[in-house]
Amino acid sequence: MKPAQMERTPFADLDSQPSEMTAMLLAALEAMGRHPEIRRVRQTAMQAMRPQPGERLLDAGSGAGDVARWLATAVGSAGEVVALDSSAATIAAAVQRHDGSNVRYMTGDVSAMTLPSDSFDGVWCERVLQHVTDADAALDEMIRVTRPGGRVCLVDTDWESLAFDGVPARLAGTVVTHMHGRLTPWKRDMGRTLRRRLISAGLGDVTATPVTCVFGDPASAAVVLPMVNPIVPEEAWATPPGVRDEWFSYVDAAGARGDFLAILTIWVVTGRVV
Repeated sequence: MKPAQMERTPFADLDSQPSEMTAMLLAALEAMGRHPEIRRVRQTAMQAMRPQPGERLLDAGSGAGDVARWLATAVGSAGEVVALDSSAATIAAAVQRHDGSNVRYMTGDVSAMTLPSDSFDGVWCERVLQHVTDADAALDEMIRVTRPGGRVCLVDTDWESLAFDGVPARLAGTVVTHMHGRLTPWKRDMGRTLRRRLISAGLGDVTATPVTCVFGDPASAAVVLPMVNPIVPEEAWATPPGVRDEWFSYVDAAGARGDFLAILTIWVVTGRVV
């Protein structure tokens, strides 16, 4: 996605970041992909999408290409996966990690793809729509490039489902409220809106599966949740003075006691193009 189409966040506008920040963000994306809870979400999505040998698939917003390469194992040598991402740096990193599978990497805007209509058997789009300016326009593009009978698989976060235990409820509420304040309302609940969006777009056989990710210690949560990650700089918090330090003192204490808990729901929604 082009920066003009994206919310101006580091992940959405990665190519404009300093090289050190780009490297850190790419490392964060890779760590998320290795996390057991994100792997569980992806396994749910893979079972819902059901890629078949010989199919041609699109990974729209492919990051460093780990999902695209996984899809390539399902479609086999007779199939093909196109990995599309807005970031040239991310695509370069994906090419460096290429494993010889049948994946083609390209930069492009998911809201205005240059790909031909009806050219894919399926589209995978994971945690991308929460960043775009117009999610329905991006969805229209995914439907356009999918042949009739093909599947669209969307994976996205419901940030309003985020909850904590083991830390003071008041403090957790302050941290979550300030995080929500940095997101427009329709980005906070993107995951739960995916089913409605596919139905409104006219897709058939729509299925929706909520996957609740459970993080039982701060180190595990920090891989996915920025407000639990101590390396996220203080200026990115935008909370009142002292809140960040107080928060991490309670998070660390809960981790030491073993009663820290964070939960977050990510939705997997698929539909068939008619």
